[in-house]
Amino acid sequence: MNANEKRMRWVDDYLAASGLRQEFNGYYEGKNILVTGGAGAIGSNLVPALSRLAGEAGKVIVLDNLSSIKQKDPWNVVCLNNVMFVEGDVRSDIDLKRVFKENISLVFHLAAFFANQNSVDYPEVSADVDILGLIKLLEYCRLARVEKFIYASSGCAIYGSYPQLPLKEDFISMHLTTPYQINKMAGEMYGNFYAHHYGMKTVNCRFFNSYGPGEVPGQYRNVIPNFIYWSMKKQALPITGTGEETRDFTYVLDLVQGLLKAAFYEAAIGENFNLAAGREISIQALAKLVNETTGSKAGITFKPRRKWDTKPRLLASIEKARALIHYAPLVDFKDGFLKNVEWFRDNWAMIERMADFTPGMSSAVRDGEKPE
Repeated sequence: MNANEKRMRWVDDYLAASGLRQEFNGYYEGKNILVTGGAGAIGSNLVPALSRLAGEAGKVIVLDNLSSIKQKDPWNVVCLNNVMFVEGDVRSDIDLKRVFKENISLVFHLAAFFANQNSVDYPEVSADVDILGLIKLLEYCRLARVEKFIYASSGCAIYGSYPQLPLKEDFISMHLTTPYQINKMAGEMYGNFYAHHYGMKTVNCRFFNSYGPGEVPGQYRNVIPNFIYWSMKKQALPITGTGEETRDFTYVLDLVQGLLKAAFYEAAIGENFNLAAGREISIQALAKLVNETTGSKAGITFKPRRKWDTKPRLLASIEKARALIHYAPLVDFKDGFLKNVEWFRDNWAMIERMADFTPGMSSAVRDGEKPE
């Protein structure tokens, strides 16, 4: 079994264990569905699930400019008969006209200039992609009269620095510390505007700390793939802070479940949902698990906290999503983590080639030297 076949098996096993086919009762079958950012960490898991649900009569269109992928190689997109890949940009009228020729019914907008440190380093590009690109996409959706627009927001971003835990959807903070956070908040507001002014059926899904197969390590990527990468190379894991910080790490297929349910249930329209695991894992405990799993003896090293990283803990309430869209995360953290490591081992040669750490000092570990 090759790596892509295994990836599909994991998706099929998840669809079976969750009972989503029966729950959706053919809702996705035969639909043409647009996924922006479909070559990314979450999109590359959502697309195969949608492919299975849409069936031979449906089509999944991926629009991705591959900006977050080194060498512009969409190797992480599983080739399937009903998946069309379009290398393009949400800011481009030419590219949007191309994909909207496909009679789009549903849109999952995952494309973004990811994430915090990247937006700090390049705030103008971040605003161009995450705000102006979103507005352009919403305009095309309005003109095409799409059924529903599902927006990938970020619970890690929009709740600000000093909220009460667990984080609930009715809490709003204006104390945002990066352009990425500001843009995700603005993105929700623009979706709400199109819903109010034009009657567009929009849903805001707030992700928490996604992990799992599909995310390649890099300077601007998440902590889990970077830790796995450095540990497999027998390098010390850099912790920016004390290590006691916690995050609500959520397995990527649980996020896919939430997205699929957000598009299916009418009760989701006009709502904001946390999609998370509803549990805390400390960064130091994560680092220990990573090193134990890979057999690395390099240990950890501590770096100063990044200026924008002001959240000592993150924990989401998922009660609203449970109640309105029957969201129910299935994957235990360690089980999901071990699949993540397995995916790294299956694809190690490509991951080594695609890992995007630029020469010299890395913004991800700002004052230390980049791990080799």
